[in-house]
Amino acid sequence: MTEFTGGRNAGTRPGPQGDISPEQVREHLRRRAIFLRELAEARELRRRVTPHRSRRARIHAALRRRTFRIN
Repeated sequence: MTEFTGGRNAGTRPGPQGDISPEQVREHLRRRAIFLRELAEARELRRRVTPHRSRRARIHAALRRRTFRIN
């Protein structure tokens, strides 16, 4: 039986790409950074384009806080 180590083997990559070069690692990290940057931009744009949703969420949160307030 194998021991669970958090989902991945320490220091190895699953699949046939176990032998990847440092250039491939750099390229992967570069693409990942670009993806995360674009994802953050998309979330920010969505927040700005649909302000009524964030406003509605703020109003509902305030109502929930008031509902549970003890006099």
